[in-house]
Amino acid sequence: MAQEKKVPVGKVTHFFSKIGVAIVELTGTLKVGDEILVEGKATQLRQKVESMEIEHQKVSVAEAGKSVGLKLTDRAREEDIVFVVS
Repeated sequence: MAQEKKVPVGKVTHFFSKIGVAIVELTGTLKVGDEILVEGKATQLRQKVESMEIEHQKVSVAEAGKSVGLKLTDRAREEDIVFVVS
């Protein structure tokens, strides 16, 4: 079986716990449908990207340099790293 690849695509800069949304500063491309891993000192979260927004507009693809809002199934923390898993 092939080894799973983890590619870092960004870092969590803020987390809104009331609505479960993380703001992620992207260093790579992220698409709706991507399988992501959010890892940090106290975070270990894996999920599919269901939706993401830039400036309150839904987008299906976001490039490096953008900040996106990502709906997460669990809490994330500032400085957590976001990976795309393939």
